[in-house]
Amino acid sequence: MFINDAFAADAATAVQGGALGGTLVQLALILLIFYFFLIRPQQKKMREHAAMVNALKVGDNVLLSSGIYGKVSKIKDDKISVEIAPSVEILVDRMTIGAVVDDMAKISGKATSKEAKRK
Repeated sequence: MFINDAFAADAATAVQGGALGGTLVQLALILLIFYFFLIRPQQKKMREHAAMVNALKVGDNVLLSSGIYGKVSKIKDDKISVEIAPSVEILVDRMTIGAVVDDMAKISGKATSKEAKRK
């Protein structure tokens, strides 16, 4: 009778150890999925944004994260002066630049000479 109880205790311990190993494997897979689908793309996006902000130069047309369009007029260390209207400049933090805009004429609604001729 006592021997059967001892074998039963060993079998229960073996089952629990296997379940712990399976749980650790699942946890590792979940962490790996989070890394590749969430953390890594966010880090890549942050690096691209930092490179874009560091490549800014005077005269670039930019879109601020607040939705304001303007032209870079002065660049200091962490601050950028952006002209949002003639003779109206605002001083913003470098990281609030959302994007560099290629063609301000399309955004402002002003037609270029070729577009005006078509109409």
